[in-house]
Order: sequence, then C-alpha cells, then structure tokens
Amino acid sequence: MAKAPTKQAERSEGTRRALIAAARELFAERGYAGVGTEEIVVRARVTRGALYHHFDDKRDLFRAVHETMEEGLVASIGAQIEGVEDPFELLQAGVRAFLDACEDPAIARIALIEAPTVLGWAQWREIDQRYGLGLIGFALQGAIDAGALSEQPVEPLAHLLSSAMGEAGIMVATAADPATARAEVEAALLALLEGLRAP
Repeated sequence: MAKAPTKQAERSEGTRRALIAAARELFAERGYAGVGTEEIVVRARVTRGALYHHFDDKRDLFRAVHETMEEGLVASIGAQIEGVEDPFELLQAGVRAFLDACEDPAIARIALIEAPTVLGWAQWREIDQRYGLGLIGFALQGAIDAGALSEQPVEPLAHLLSSAMGEAGIMVATAADPATARAEVEAALLALLEGLRAP
C-alpha cells in the first residue's frame, strides 16, 4: 500500500506548481528573454532558494512549463475527441482540436515559438513527440484497423503527420492574421488526411 504524501512533500509540490504557473504567465506575457527569475519568485510568492531547489536554472523551469503545457494539451485533445466513434472523423477532430489550441496565445508563444529556440530543436522535438506522437499513432492505428486508411506502417506516418501538424501550428502562431492562417492550414491538413483514405 502506497504511503500518503507527507505535509512537507505536499508543500514542496505546491511550491513547484506555483513556480510553473507564475513562469507560464510571465513567459506568455513577455517571452523567455523578457522575464527575470526575481519576477517569477515574486509572482509565485516563494523564495529564490525555492526556485533553485526545484529547478537548475530559468531554462530548466521553462522546460517544465513547456512539458506541463504539452501534457495539458494532449489531455485536452483527448477529452475533445472522446466519444467520436468513426476512426476517420477522430483523426479530423484531433487535427481541429490541435489547431484550436494553437490559437491560444500562451501555447503559441511558449510551446511553438519560444521552445525550439530556448530548449534547442532536439529537446523540443523529443518533448513534443513524447506527448503528442502516441496520441497520433493511436488514432492512425485505429483508422487502419477499421479499414478507413490504407494498410501501412504507423510509426513513419505518425512522425510525418506530427511534423505537419507542428508546422501548421507554427504558421498559425506566427501569422499576422491567425484566423486566416488557421483556416488555410486546417484545409491543407484535412486534405492530407483525405489522401490517406483507403480506396
């Protein structure tokens, strides 16, 4: 039987969550370079020592913010597509839910614009694939199993679709007119899916 967390462990986790929440707000407002660690600890109402107890540095905290956002994004998409029974419609709904999220200014700035630069492309891609690739692969495998998509290896297709969706998200996040960009990339991604349909 697992032990209940101690009061100290609960306080420690609460401090960590407060730091991540404060950093997320500030990074979304002004970007990584525009935010100092002192502002983060003030907004989180914790000490500077608490920050360095939980994170190596500001970049490490940014990574935690990004991972938390990715985890939340996958959970949100999963909740939105729950109950969609048709396997091809499930893929379409997943694409739309992802693009909806890309219109959120915090997700756009932190996860799509800043994370590749702050974390480096390799680490950003590893985090992105750890959270999103499984969901994409699951949806693709379900569509193949149901005969909605042509039989083919799932892993390379999941990587390609994930990359296409990531690029679409960046286009929405950096566009002067996000709504127009969103409509255009949604049409292109859905056309891409149509091309994968089983004959």
